[in-house]
Amino acid sequence: MLKEIKIITGNSNRQLSADVAEFLKVGLTDTIVKTFGDGEISVQVNENVRGHDVFVIQSMCSPVNNNLMELLLIVDALKRASAGRITAVIPYFGYARQDRKVQPRVPISSKLVADLITVAGCHRVLTIDLHAGQIQGFFNIPVDHLYAIPVLLSYIRENLPVKNLTIVSPDAGGVERARSFARRLKCSLAIIDKRRENANECTAENVIGEVQGKDVLILDDMIDTAGTTVQAASILKYNGALNVYAACSHAVLSGPAIERINNSVIEQVITTNTIPINGKTDKCPKLVVLSVAVLMGEAIRRIYEESSISSLFV
Repeated sequence: MLKEIKIITGNSNRQLSADVAEFLKVGLTDTIVKTFGDGEISVQVNENVRGHDVFVIQSMCSPVNNNLMELLLIVDALKRASAGRITAVIPYFGYARQDRKVQPRVPISSKLVADLITVAGCHRVLTIDLHAGQIQGFFNIPVDHLYAIPVLLSYIRENLPVKNLTIVSPDAGGVERARSFARRLKCSLAIIDKRRENANECTAENVIGEVQGKDVLILDDMIDTAGTTVQAASILKYNGALNVYAACSHAVLSGPAIERINNSVIEQVITTNTIPINGKTDKCPKLVVLSVAVLMGEAIRRIYEESSISSLFV
């Protein structure tokens, strides 16, 4: 048992936090995080944390702003309670898609969020599959960036027809991720190439790579409204693919995502519990949800013991 470690959770993903605590054989620290009628958030830590190594597990999923504010207030409470070291464990880092200026007079939101977390009093950050890897550089504190690849690979090797499988990147931005995945599975690689023929007209889509007569797995870091994934699945099927699967680290699944997946040619969508699914598997039987609790728990253990976690950076 790790006697000096404290695990605290906000309201964003309590089940994952409980699973991590169970893996580490420690109890969740008694903490009250509630919202007043006017929307203000109140935090109270009911155990002594003075000098302890504290890990705050909080995903920045919907409602994003509430969950971010909970994280900041918990960290501030811990700082004022003289915690020894505070690590923000953020399975899903919200605002990560706003990592640069894409047009005039817009914020770089992920940089601002990084600054807020640092100023609140965090000493380090542990996260999984940032949408843009360069966000690590937005922090002036250490960032341990894990990948959900080992969790996804284990399931895929055991349950999908790997010998006839092609890994597909749904766009050019995800090629590096898909290539790394394909190399570990010893599979071939294909890319969906999207090109806008004329302004205000639909894009022309081509498949680079061989998918004819192959089972295919569309790999992305997240699925939000599922539009890109479902569209990619359709064009792969049109180009002769057999069974179409999809995998991602973060299942945001906002708006029409569930309906789109249910009505698509996709056989399975394999994801993790960095974001709580909250009964969506009942509405979408194609969803397979894997746990990252062991991966995160092992990373927390190594941070606490000040040993290397580089072997987890698959």
